[in-house]
Parts: sequence; C-alpha cells; structure tokens
Amino acid sequence: MSALICGSLAYDTIMVFPDQFKNHILPDKVHILNVSFLVPRMRREFGGCAGNIAYNLKLLGGEPVPMATVGQDFGPYREWFDELGIRLDQVKVIDELFTPQAFITTDHDNNQITAFHPGAMMRSYENHVKNVAGVTFGIVSPDGREGMLQNAKEFAEGGIPFIFDPGQAMPLFNGQELRDFIDQANYVTVNDYESNLLQERTGWSEKHIAGKVKAYIVTRGPQGCDIHADGKSHRIPPAHERRVTDPTGCGDAFRAGLIFGIEKGYDWMTIGRIGNLMGALKVEHPGTQNQRFDYEEFAEQFRQQFGYAL
Repeated sequence: MSALICGSLAYDTIMVFPDQFKNHILPDKVHILNVSFLVPRMRREFGGCAGNIAYNLKLLGGEPVPMATVGQDFGPYREWFDELGIRLDQVKVIDELFTPQAFITTDHDNNQITAFHPGAMMRSYENHVKNVAGVTFGIVSPDGREGMLQNAKEFAEGGIPFIFDPGQAMPLFNGQELRDFIDQANYVTVNDYESNLLQERTGWSEKHIAGKVKAYIVTRGPQGCDIHADGKSHRIPPAHERRVTDPTGCGDAFRAGLIFGIEKGYDWMTIGRIGNLMGALKVEHPGTQNQRFDYEEFAEQFRQQFGYAL
C-alpha cells in the first residue's frame, strides 16, 4: 500500500557554539543586538517532516510517497532518497527558489538560536493530492499553509483516509480552520503540548476531538503515548532506548510507525508500541535520518521490548 506523505523536505544545518550565548549577549543592550558566533563544528542533515516520515516508513518496509515542493539545491537530497529507493515523482522542483532549510546554532547549555527559511515550501499548493493515483492512505503534516488546507480537502473529497498532524504549523490556522481539519481527517496526532493548544484553539475538549475521528493520538515523550479511539482511552507504555543522543525527529519517527500500524490493521496497543519503539530507536542517533535497521531487526526489537511478536 502506498502512503502519500504531504509535508516539507528540508535541510537542517546544525552548528555548535563552544561557549554559552549568555556570555556574549548583554541583557541591557538587546535592543541594539549585533553578535557573531564562531561555530567550528557544523553538519548538514536531511530533514523536513515529510522526508523524516518517509525515511522511517521505508525502514519498516512501507511504500512512502513524499509530496513536497523543493528548490534548485535539492540535488543531494534527491540522490539520498534515490539511493534508498524512495519515490520522488510527487516532489516538485521550483528552480527560482531554495529548498526549505533550518539554520540551528546550539551552545553548551543546549540553548538554540534557529532561523528557518521556508523557500519552496510556500508554494506547496502547486501539488495536488487528487492528481496522485494508487494512494490508499495519507498524512497532512506541517507544510505551507495553503498547501495543508488544500491537501486535507482533497484527501477528504477523494475518500482517502488520512492523519492530520498540525505540529509546528498550528499557529498558521484559526480555530475554525483547525475544526475543519479535524472534521475532514480520520486520525489526529499531536504531542501533549500541542493537544492543549489544539483544545484551546478549537474550543473542543479532548473527548470531543476523539469523538470526531477514528483515533486521537497524543504523544507524551518518555511517558509513551495515549490513544483515544472507539470511546476508550489507551495508555501505551514507552519503549526503552539504549541511550539518548538526539531527540530531534522523534515525533516524525513515531508517525511513520503509526502509519505502518494502521495500514497493517493492528490493534491500538500494538500501533502505539510500534510508534513508541520507532521514536526510541531514533533518539539513539544524531539527526533525523541516521538510524539504520530493517523490518526483521525492528520486529525482533519489538518482541524483546514488549514480549510478543508482530
């Protein structure tokens, strides 16, 4: 089964400042701030919600179809996904723009200064869900505002079940727009902070949102996740990582597990555990697309952690 992964493909440029920002910023002079940080350590990672979800779903043996708009500098990312065997026929290159990218500088206290350039993502509405054949499932993840609105509408009109994943794009929408997303979606997934924000923005309680969809999934970091479905609430225990290296992209890995489990028709306790284990395996590695395993290795990890086989 092919899953259409709507969202961003982006580069993450991550730099480390070997000091503390606070030693170089004068609090009483922030109104005339003019600072420069020497960053001898830097790495460039492949990222973006659609890219990360697609990467993780491919590890599980799924068939992701990322749909995104990218820019003139997409070449290295294309080579990476071509090598992995991930389809790129629904990725549109806009030659006059750059691929979305985040520039992240971290100090020794793990404080971060981030600049995000959306680039071609702002024209994501130029892609259309309705033009993609053979898709059986989908997800609307953070992307350009108009693109997200359009994708949800076209999934719903096409009768294709999909997950609404507002993530960091939630501030782009007002309460009515968020209520419309929920009404159109079959599943909604958020983290615990986003769940509170979604309830505040929509004026709907957790129970009310859950009643609108097949499942309302709330991730809770090291506490696992909650899945509200069929009038019941399931508290899913976390998986245990061997080490914590970098939590970035953990949520996207969870969502790939969610898609895989739903497509396979597993029960909600198993689906939640698949998502939690995907997140745990991700945090053991730096960046968002550097963990390596195949389905057999994942299934063995699942059996060891949870005591039964997939």
